Amino acid sequence: MTPPLDSAATPPPRSAPPRIIAPHALVDLRAGEVDQLHYPATSVLVFAGVPGAGKSTALHRFFAAGPDAEEPVRTASGALVLDSNHTRNRLRHRLGLLPYPLWRPLVHLAHYRAIRDALRTADGPVAIHDCATFAWSRRMIARWAQAGRRELHMVLIDVPPTQARHGQVTRGRRVNSVAFSAHCRRWERMMQSLGARGPVPTDPAPLESASVVIVDRPTLSAVTRITFDAA
Repeated sequence: MTPPLDSAATPPPRSAPPRIIAPHALVDLRAGEVDQLHYPATSVLVFAGVPGAGKSTALHRFFAAGPDAEEPVRTASGALVLDSNHTRNRLRHRLGLLPYPLWRPLVHLAHYRAIRDALRTADGPVAIHDCATFAWSRRMIARWAQAGRRELHMVLIDVPPTQARHGQVTRGRRVNSVAFSAHCRRWERMMQSLGARGPVPTDPAPLESASVVIVDRPTLSAVTRITFDAA
């Protein structure tokens, strides 16, 4: 069949230009559309969320930091990635015969020590796995970033508890219900303090970082790249 004469003259649809955001202050991207997040060259980028929210998955997807590594991963783009799972993998050789709850505190201690050392000495951007449900840990990382003359940025992965529980089951690392409920309560308080659960409080909590990006799973899945300025 001969096509209509005007079909050849119809230009192909143009794809929309990528939406690139260089976050500043508080940015709520839940149910939003963004293709790329862009940060300064020496940023400290914390991926935060309750256990099972998808922090390690995000680090693996954006920086190819596989879950089986045992040391911080240096990416081809120069970013250094510190995932607490890497610390756990390394310590398992010596402590793996013991129940994990007995040596979990050592994993946390070693992970924070690695973060402190990286923010003091590493070149280029640093991406970090941290629940951020403890105010003391947020303040501690913020102080280390400031001491290293770095900008601290946070990506808060906001998911319902049921979805986070499913994420734990998928990865085979289920957190006990008491600890998980405590994480969720602290997360909700932090979200409320940022105005992410309703009207912005009249006396909002001060941001401990140069930017805070709040994302849900669909928004984060739509992000194709996280990039940094050239050093």
